[in-house]
Amino acid sequence: MKFYYVYILKCSDSTLYTGVTNDLDKRVIQHQNGFRKDSYTYLRRPVKLVWQIQCENPSEAIKIEKQIKGWSHRKKQALINENWSDLIKFSKNYTQFGKGE
Repeated sequence: MKFYYVYILKCSDSTLYTGVTNDLDKRVIQHQNGFRKDSYTYLRRPVKLVWQIQCENPSEAIKIEKQIKGWSHRKKQALINENWSDLIKFSKNYTQFGKGE
């Protein structure tokens, strides 16, 4: 069975990059080595894999990737830290919270 992975990388500038792949180890190495000069992570190396989930269905993986890409930095950080209460909190109306939260 083939698996698909949704992953989050922490870049050297503390931004978070979300992607999807069917070969996680190879893809992380590509990000580290600067496989593509036009990629988001190229000038933000080194990168560190901070979160991943394995899926059996590529459509499901893409759906999860798109969902996470739409999240705020703090909501992604809550997912990475497995801070479920903050994840729920930041899932509510974004305008309810100040930037400092």
